Amino acid sequence: MNIFKLPDLGEGLQEAEIVEWHIKEGDEIKIDQPLLSVETAKAIVDIPSPHSGIIHKLYVAAGDIPQVGDPLVEFELANSDEKPAPAAQDQGTVVGEMESGKGVIKEAPTAVGGTGGKSGGGSIKVTPAVRALASRMKVDLSVVTPSGKAGVITATDVQRVAKILEDAGPMEPLRGVRRAMAHIMTQAHAEVADVTICDDADIDSWQAGADTTLRLIRAIAVGCQAEPSLNAWYDGHAVGRRLRDKVDLGIAVDTNEGLFVPVLRDIAARAPEELRGALNQVKKDVKARTIPAEEMRGYTFTLSNFGAFGGRYADPIVVPPTVAILGAGRVRDEVIAVDKQAVVHTMLPLSLTVDHRCVTGGEAARFLAAVIKDLNKAE
Repeated sequence: MNIFKLPDLGEGLQEAEIVEWHIKEGDEIKIDQPLLSVETAKAIVDIPSPHSGIIHKLYVAAGDIPQVGDPLVEFELANSDEKPAPAAQDQGTVVGEMESGKGVIKEAPTAVGGTGGKSGGGSIKVTPAVRALASRMKVDLSVVTPSGKAGVITATDVQRVAKILEDAGPMEPLRGVRRAMAHIMTQAHAEVADVTICDDADIDSWQAGADTTLRLIRAIAVGCQAEPSLNAWYDGHAVGRRLRDKVDLGIAVDTNEGLFVPVLRDIAARAPEELRGALNQVKKDVKARTIPAEEMRGYTFTLSNFGAFGGRYADPIVVPPTVAILGAGRVRDEVIAVDKQAVVHTMLPLSLTVDHRCVTGGEAARFLAAVIKDLNKAE
C-alpha cells in the first residue's frame, strides 16, 4: 500500500479545497491519469496520479480542506517494484506505568496569543481548564474580553461568548477564492507598510464613450516609465527590490465567489484594441472559472477600478511582492476653478497605495502626477 499526501502546489498556501475526485475506491488508475481537482490561490488545479494501481481508500471528500502533507488517497500498487512511502514514525508513545496522585494542583494562568492589530497590545492570560472549556465550546480565545483579575479570561467569559456565537448562528467557513483572499489579505496586512495618497484627474476633455479602463491602463504605463520604482517586487526577508522592465498589470475583478486578479502582460507594448480584447477574454475566463493559474501570477502593478460599483476614494491594499496599486473611484461632475472661474468638469478620483518600505513619498507623488497628466489629455 502507498499513501499519497497533499503536495505543495507552489501557491504559497498550506491548504487546498477538494473540488472533485475523478476516481472512486476500487477503481484502477494509471500513472499521470487525473486523480482529483483542488482549488487553491484562486485557481482550480488537477493533480495527476503519482502511481499506477488500485484505489484502496480516499481520506478526504469533496469540500474538505486538507493541509499540505495530509493524506489524500491510498493505493494498492500495480507494480510490485514500486516502494511505498515510509510510514511516519510514532514519536509520542508512552511506555511503562503511569502513577496517579491525590494532590490538588492549582493551575496558573498562561499567556496565549496577543491582541493583534497595528497598535500592538498585550497578551491574553487563561488557565488550562478555561482553555479546555473554550476548545470544547469552540470559542476563539482571541475574541474573548477578559473580566478576571489581572486580565485573566474566566469560564464565565467563555460561556458568555459561546452564547453570543450561538445566537449569531453557525459559522460559515470561507472556501475557495474567498479563503485564498483571506490568507493573502492577512499576509499583506502583516507585512506591508502602506501609505495612500489621493488626487483627481480632470477628464472633461475626453470624447464621449471613451474607454475609462484603457485610459487608466495607458496612464499606469506612463507613470511606471516616469517612476520605475513603483513597477517592482520587494523581498522583505532580503530587504531588496527587483525593478521590472515590463509592466505586467493585475486587474482586480470582482465576482460572487470573491476577488480575482488576472494579468495583462506588457501593457506598454500593446495596442489599445489588443488590450481590450485581452481584458474581455480574461474577464470571460474568470466568470467561467476556466482561467489558468499562470494567468494570475507574476503581476508587477495592480489596478482596481472600484468606481464602476461606487465610492470616490479608497485605501487599496498592496499584495506582496508588488509595491503599488492604483484605485479609480466613481467619475463625477464637480465645480472646480479654471482661470479663477467656477466651472463644472468631469473628474476621476484616484487613490494610490504604495509599500513605504521601498517606495518614497516623493516617488509615489511623481508617479501619480504622471498618471494624472496623461489622463488629463483629450486623447
